[in-house]
Amino acid sequence: MRTNQFAFNISWASDMAVAVDACTDLANPVWSPVGTNTLTGGSSYFSDPQWMSHPARFYRLRWP
Repeated sequence: MRTNQFAFNISWASDMAVAVDACTDLANPVWSPVGTNTLTGGSSYFSDPQWMSHPARFYRLRWP
């Protein structure tokens, strides 16, 4: 977490595109895309400026 921002680093294979999805309920998940990142040099930084708009928020990564 940074100042008023939730974020994380994504690291693995270089030059891969990774989609980040979010949902607010893991018991009945409805996943929504919140970003796509390309892992330049094997990593990428993701931040979610909307994280405070939800009482809970869960994330998953997938290949688009």
